[in-house]
Amino acid sequence: MVSRLQPTNEEPLIELQRIANGDEQEFRRLFHYFSPRLNQFAFSIIRVKEAATEVVDDVFIRLWKQKEKATTIANIRVYLYVAVKNSALNYLSSKANRQITEPFNHLDIALSRDQLPDQKMISAELQKRITSAIEALPPRCKMIFKLVREDGLRYKDVAEILNLTVNTVDAQMVIAVKRIAEKVQSHFTSFPKKSVKK
Repeated sequence: MVSRLQPTNEEPLIELQRIANGDEQEFRRLFHYFSPRLNQFAFSIIRVKEAATEVVDDVFIRLWKQKEKATTIANIRVYLYVAVKNSALNYLSSKANRQITEPFNHLDIALSRDQLPDQKMISAELQKRITSAIEALPPRCKMIFKLVREDGLRYKDVAEILNLTVNTVDAQMVIAVKRIAEKVQSHFTSFPKKSVKK
């Protein structure tokens, strides 16, 4: 039986058996597809771009060193997110006494174009309010929203990655969507009413 990462939307088909056999090209496909998303995820925890990249690179290096075990991974997507999360938390723990002075733009989250109809019709002010609402979410709520809406992960996968229940993920998504909707609604209700000539 060949262990694979089944494609969703434009996600490539990754054959873990080939990676286990030492196929560098297949491993590079895995790396190039997931590393940008994992870098953003690590950055949302560590808040330092260089360190986040280092954490992700280390996860892939360890995976390659243990490539013979690749076929034992039931869900490579969840495996990578969990590994990055744990490595990022370990980094924070080991660097707890280190003062980080690098400027930080936390979680630069943008809703995907295919998730918002008529994207071109949304005003710059409205998009600004959406971004502001996302930034104002509590850290865990914001991370869950990002994993679901931006990375396209299922509630079940997010729950496993963050060691939460599916109900908790669902509840946090409800909170996130409600707060963002309130921001959007206030945008429309704040428009001055046009006077009607009689």
